Amino acid sequence: MSAVPAIELKGITKTFGDVIANQDIDLSVYRGEILSILGENGSGKTTLMNMISGIYYPDSGHIFIDGEEVLIRSPKDAFQYKIGMIHQHFKLIDVFTATENIVLGLTDGRYDLAAYEKRVQEICDRYGFNLDPKKKIYDMSVSEKQTVEIIKVLFRGADILILDEPTAVLTPQETDRLFDVLRHMRDDGKAIIIITHKLHEVLSLSDRVSVLCKGRYVGTVVTKETDEMKLTEMMVGAKVDLNIHRSDPVNPTPRLIVNGLNCKNEDGIPVLKNISFTAMSGEILGIAGIAGSGQRELLESIAGLQQLESGEISYMNPASGETEDLRNKSPRRIRELGVRLSFVPEDRLGMGLVGNMGIIDNMMLRSYETGRGFFLNRTAPASLADQIISDLQVVTPDAKTPVRRLSGGNVQKVLVGREIASAPTVLMVAYPVRGLDINSSFTIYRLLNEQKEKGVSVIFVGEDLDVLIELCDRILVLSSGSISGIVDPRSTADEKSLKEQIGLLMTKKVEDAPATAANVKAAEAAEAVEAPETGKEETERE
Repeated sequence: MSAVPAIELKGITKTFGDVIANQDIDLSVYRGEILSILGENGSGKTTLMNMISGIYYPDSGHIFIDGEEVLIRSPKDAFQYKIGMIHQHFKLIDVFTATENIVLGLTDGRYDLAAYEKRVQEICDRYGFNLDPKKKIYDMSVSEKQTVEIIKVLFRGADILILDEPTAVLTPQETDRLFDVLRHMRDDGKAIIIITHKLHEVLSLSDRVSVLCKGRYVGTVVTKETDEMKLTEMMVGAKVDLNIHRSDPVNPTPRLIVNGLNCKNEDGIPVLKNISFTAMSGEILGIAGIAGSGQRELLESIAGLQQLESGEISYMNPASGETEDLRNKSPRRIRELGVRLSFVPEDRLGMGLVGNMGIIDNMMLRSYETGRGFFLNRTAPASLADQIISDLQVVTPDAKTPVRRLSGGNVQKVLVGREIASAPTVLMVAYPVRGLDINSSFTIYRLLNEQKEKGVSVIFVGEDLDVLIELCDRILVLSSGSISGIVDPRSTADEKSLKEQIGLLMTKKVEDAPATAANVKAAEAAEAVEAPETGKEETERE
């Protein structure tokens, strides 16, 4: 580690109207180290990094690079100092290929696309990224888009790397590979700053940790001298209970019955294979699996966003007691049938909210039909927006601020709050705490438990096995588009063996999935529930 900081901030202050994003921040990072930045959503982490990368300019304060004061007024200035930032929200052009996005903005006077594609492929091969340099962005998964953003920085050979929630959309395997790359870069003398809310990543990757709270600098600690509880106390300012309290299922009865579901993607490749399960009212059904195992297609099929090849989706309407067939129904038609189904997708600004619209207008996406003629009723959406801002502590100048200007965690709060406010009987959430700090994550867990206690059937797609085990009543495991098992996390107190079992199910072929006691018990319990008369029995699961 060098004696002079690669980047040093002194007295950095930035405000947006009446909101103080950063106030008198002093911070430094050295070459040959990885510095993690922690703080609650809205604490000013991303704003601070945006000033280093040239997106914002500080109202006051000084920035030093290798001991010399510099002015960074644009991303071009930052690039000249070999500063590269990987943003939490993608900054990609959908109609361009991966390579075209990666080289966009280079001004060396030459543009040899074939040579660039070859270089991108070399980076992919070197670091183990799975990406087609010629693939269009609009054909990519969320994970692939994030990979493009990472390669974009590597392509430019940055010496100072800033990563804002880089693992939020990566699988555990991809995260491990990324961390190996970052450690290698650190050993080569590069300075790396990473923003993440995953404390176990902070403790495993970083050398030091700096904490912000409400726009102010709290302190910096050596990673090996701290733990999760101490870091949480620094962020929140008080002790936090890091245990998820799971209540017992409330009068569980069949609410959503999925039978023999099959689905193909646009290339004709099966992505869902004979999926059968029953989601009960008053319970949280977790869905685990390596990214790309069919989680997104499953939720979108139920929500009416994915065309089915075959299979049945039946909804037991608690109001009428009747069974509604949701197979291949549009979202509008599902709503017209009286099905109160809410969906929180993993792509919050791509599918969940409109980034250029304010919170109030995004609330109206759920209630626009209440207007008459050319006039829209904004009273109820405005009231709901204010309520969500207050209840979920959304940090924003006002309810009219475009949601794209909010931090990722605050965007997620707006989306989850809106869907819960629609009083669903089935609530599907995909990675709802992705990008959220500890305090906000536990707020979401509390909200999901409250919905469960109201008799809502909650389907929770998660990536953290610890959370799935602590929060969910049953865990359905997907592997390559098939159900490899259904696990009862309450069947054993041995969390380690339970995680190993789920991890094995996530990577096993269906025919190789072990018939463990917990798996068999969960399957038998699910089959013992009397299903409604749909003309077919639910398929037997392993």
